[in-house]
Amino acid sequence: MELKYEGQKYYDLEISGFHRKLPIVQLNDELWIASFVMLGDVTLVNFCAGALATKLAGLKFDYLVGPEAKVIPLLHAMGTFLGHNSYIICRKQVKAYAENPVVLDVASITTREKQQLVLNGLDAEKIRGKKVVLLDDVVSTGGTFKSLEKLMDMAEAEVVGRAAVLKEGDNYDGEVIYLQDLPLFKK
Repeated sequence: MELKYEGQKYYDLEISGFHRKLPIVQLNDELWIASFVMLGDVTLVNFCAGALATKLAGLKFDYLVGPEAKVIPLLHAMGTFLGHNSYIICRKQVKAYAENPVVLDVASITTREKQQLVLNGLDAEKIRGKKVVLLDDVVSTGGTFKSLEKLMDMAEAEVVGRAAVLKEGDNYDGEVIYLQDLPLFKK
């Protein structure tokens, strides 16, 4: 979904009767987005986690998996709602405590520097042969999901679902469980 950008400062997001006013930020000369940040908003995280958990309740899987850092509180809350005692976080760099990490080099449209997606070897062992659901806050192009899927292949885990709070624009054509559409804004 795209809307015309005409100088608006905010976008009013509504998810099943729950409201947040999102600032609209410019990415380049032709594109603006409504900035959705869950970090620090306990009420928003819990509402979205509960709503997504309801949508995932019939799906059989062993672990929720997501990238650091913005999705961590969502992973935690959804684990609580779904009765899962643990979840898996894919880091953006190798940490000193990582044992035998599984590393994938990735490109990001929002970061200029080379990035990595890293799965601690101990977590890779946990999910080997297991069913996982990938989780993110917003899916736009699907690049994060594609990178996570490659990392899960490397760890020999089976991706059985993808979920996000919001689906932004119309550039992602894969399967995803989500709560609400989020528009892109163009001149």
